Amino acid sequence: MRTHAQAVVIGGGVIGCSILYHLAKLGWTDVVLLERDELTSGSTWHAAANIHGLHDSTNISRIQHYTMTLYNALEEETGQSCGVFQPGSLYLAQTQEREHQLRLQAAKAKFYGMNFHEVDRAEAERLHPLVDYDGIRCIMYEPDGGNVDPSGVTNAYAIGARQRGAEIYRFTPVTATVPQPDGSWIVETPKGNIKTEWVINAAGLWGREVAQLAGITLPLLPTEHQYFVTEAIPEIAAMDRRLPSVADRDGEYYLRQEGQGLLVGAYEKDVRFWAEDGTPQGFGHELFADDLERIEDNI
Repeated sequence: MRTHAQAVVIGGGVIGCSILYHLAKLGWTDVVLLERDELTSGSTWHAAANIHGLHDSTNISRIQHYTMTLYNALEEETGQSCGVFQPGSLYLAQTQEREHQLRLQAAKAKFYGMNFHEVDRAEAERLHPLVDYDGIRCIMYEPDGGNVDPSGVTNAYAIGARQRGAEIYRFTPVTATVPQPDGSWIVETPKGNIKTEWVINAAGLWGREVAQLAGITLPLLPTEHQYFVTEAIPEIAAMDRRLPSVADRDGEYYLRQEGQGLLVGAYEKDVRFWAEDGTPQGFGHELFADDLERIEDNI
């Protein structure tokens, strides 16, 4: 393992590999990523991986829109599939406040040249005939919305970064980050130490622990998230196209097609914090026990 690097990225999920890729693309080829386990073995593996361009924050909207257009180019550049599905996304408003928010986003989309516009109920029923639109005040449609394979995206970023000279060390947990008098850092691992100018914390579920190595307290708490995947649904299996995803923030649920069924996730009001005293180092691909009673209202 090298002993010097211009920057060290800690965390090998989609964010860490994206940062590594973009640093290398900007000419920072002397960069290293350190991952405690296998790539994607954290919050990335658990992600629903929906993609959409609009956000309440203008800057985040720009980043998300850029990312949506990047995935297909990334596939061509690296030869690694990102598992991109873009059948579109529908956004529903049940309240006046949510309708106002969606109309603001539509105006923002028009200003920035993004494709996000209102559709009537008939068009929404054509796009997604399995949704009940009773009580919905406003429906917006984003044709480029959809979902990706988070593991595929992560590995595409990793390949693109390596092609530009960056290095990735898996199964290399960081045990200490030691500041030096000249402003640099020593990043310590069981496989050796790296002296670097910059340390980037992209550790996701372990972001608190990595920050604490530098004496920084991050007020972050993971929460449990309940979702389920249905068996095959005959109406979906009979279709010759993929259904758009749906987000109803008033109903606090989202759904998208998964195989020939649906993946349905809910943001329950009875939030349960997890790992309040620290995320277990060995956590990766495990799932919590089902607790679907908490999302009965959403369902």
